[in-house]
Amino acid sequence: QVQLVESGGGLVQPGGSLRLSCTASGSISVIGLMRWYRQAPGKERELIAGITSGGSTNYADSVKGRFTISRDNAKKAVYLQMASLNAEDTAVYYCYAQITERPKIRTDVYWGQGTQVTVSS
Repeated sequence: QVQLVESGGGLVQPGGSLRLSCTASGSISVIGLMRWYRQAPGKERELIAGITSGGSTNYADSVKGRFTISRDNAKKAVYLQMASLNAEDTAVYYCYAQITERPKIRTDVYWGQGTQVTVSS
């Protein structure tokens, strides 16, 4: 079965940087849109960045200029480079991908397990 596995979360001081990774595994035919979301306790999940299969990107205003989303299609991976982190960035970060699993023709949505990012001194 298809899985998305995240890594790279942890504790970082304000102003610091962190890079999150998410790699898809399984019998995959096509990976389309990939995204990063985050969710803080008591708050709704927030879309923060997306990247299409062709490499077109978009960002939430809250992270624009600080975060960079990228993908490596050969590795079936999506990354989130985070810089100038502040306390408001503290959340569980989730990756998302639209994936077609061989030999199906239907495209389904998959989520990573989430990785905790804590920004604190």
